[in-house]
Amino acid sequence: MTLRELAGERWLTVPNALSLVRLAGVPLFLWLLLGPRADGWALIVLVASGVTDWLDGRIARALDQYSRLGELLDPLADRLYTVAALAAFLVRGIVPWWVVVLIIGRDVVVSAALPLLRRKGYLAFPVLYIGKAATLNLLYAFPLLLLAQMDWAGADLARPFAYAFTAWGIALHLWSGTLYLIQLVRSPVAAPAR
Repeated sequence: MTLRELAGERWLTVPNALSLVRLAGVPLFLWLLLGPRADGWALIVLVASGVTDWLDGRIARALDQYSRLGELLDPLADRLYTVAALAAFLVRGIVPWWVVVLIIGRDVVVSAALPLLRRKGYLAFPVLYIGKAATLNLLYAFPLLLLAQMDWAGADLARPFAYAFTAWGIALHLWSGTLYLIQLVRSPVAAPAR
């Protein structure tokens, strides 16, 4: 996708509005986890984010409101929720430091590759299903990690599922990062727009 393609499309769509709502929820989510430590409310914000993530894709297809902006906003919201959750979980001792390093380190490497991709004429990497699967696993892991550390009867039941989704999410996240870098190396220079 090129910058010229992004400039020539409509921006005000229902899916893009849902993505913006998701983005606005990130600071609230982080504050709930670190300020009052209102884990139940943070869990509700996280689940609402997941529902609106699913809805924006369904609505985009149903109303034919697909947009390149939405293609950028959706993964941005996913990444911000991931970073916010990991930062809060690290501060609170819910996950070890190496989990944060692996997940955020992969994102830093892929982000560092973006200027090279832009020099070739592309705005962003095409979304990979493996990357979506990684994000899905991590977005399942985060609420389960919250449930596993809460003081309730189901915490012991949630814990192994939380760890499993975290491990699968990390593995797929690293794999998708590797595939993005391979795409960078193999991508041709885009033809200039006329």
